[in-house]
Amino acid sequence: MNIARYFDSAVLKPDMTTEQVEAAIKESIAFASYSVCVRGCDIDLALALTKDTNTCVSCVLDFPYGYSGIEVKRAAAREYAAKGVKDIDMVMNYGAARSGAWDVVEAEIKAVVEEAHKKGVIVKVIFETSQLNVEQICKGTEVCIAAGADFVKTSTGFNGAGATVEAVKAMLDTAKGRIKVKPSGGIRNFETAKMYVDMGAERLGIGFSSCKTIVEGGTSGEAY
Repeated sequence: MNIARYFDSAVLKPDMTTEQVEAAIKESIAFASYSVCVRGCDIDLALALTKDTNTCVSCVLDFPYGYSGIEVKRAAAREYAAKGVKDIDMVMNYGAARSGAWDVVEAEIKAVVEEAHKKGVIVKVIFETSQLNVEQICKGTEVCIAAGADFVKTSTGFNGAGATVEAVKAMLDTAKGRIKVKPSGGIRNFETAKMYVDMGAERLGIGFSSCKTIVEGGTSGEAY
């Protein structure tokens, strides 16, 4: 198994310098990570560095808290899609989800999907599953399907625990093949990465500094 082809290599730490971002992207390209997942400010750099490689560019939107509102989400999706990213990983308004305001959650996801899909861009919805119960994770998955999203994703890696077997299973069991699933956060070794792929995950969110260790069969000490 070429596990790196499942990796969205996350280059997202807020304090990273341009030089550090460039180095992380180049390292991700070196082991053929499926994509580098970058901050909005790093999209142009990532597109330039990944040109003519086997690694594409994904980016986060309304990261890491998801509370900026529908018009900001829509505008960012329009801009990022126009730049040429392949995927957009948007953060769900999980405060609204916790409040039961699923109409708000769905409308925001649909706005991003509308803008992204005009350009053929894939949309992944980040739940922050550490802040939700299983019922809310299942409901969120149904809402993402209704809104036309392409993936549901567990976590930002910046608030609470990352992916768990319980959360990923809830997503997969609810999805029933109607939407893809991306575990993210806390995946630090090959065995865990392979476990999620064997469960049915089609992409994995891995902190860039853990990718090489996982590919080589070790265990990363990084928190993401």
